[in-house]
Amino acid sequence: MTTSTVHHRSSTSGAAAGGLVTFAGVMLFIAGVLDLFRGIMAIANDDIYVSTPNYVFKFDLTSWGWIQLVLGVIAIGVSLGLFSRATWARVVAVGIAGLLIIANFLSIPYYPVWSLTLIALYAFVIWALCTVPRER
Repeated sequence: MTTSTVHHRSSTSGAAAGGLVTFAGVMLFIAGVLDLFRGIMAIANDDIYVSTPNYVFKFDLTSWGWIQLVLGVIAIGVSLGLFSRATWARVVAVGIAGLLIIANFLSIPYYPVWSLTLIALYAFVIWALCTVPRER
């Protein structure tokens, strides 16, 4: 006589996974909107940011504004994909959040508190998306 065991995913595991993806989607959306506004601020008025003449990664603030604006729009679009639980959105969201962490790290001298806040938000997004088990 042979016994077979059937493994079922518990509903609490599925609910927790869905909750983490929703959390990541909301955080990515909020941080993307903040980066979008930050990009608009830098493009519209360069005087908002502190100038640091001896910074190693010196860029024109208008170019930083365009970088932040484009990455913020992409983050918002990917966050909408996360709400539909698309696998592609999870992969792209981790990549975009990583790029945005690097972009915010490079802009720390221009706006330190804002940059560190967004780095923390994007780190939470990466954590939430990487701890969720893969759906079959």
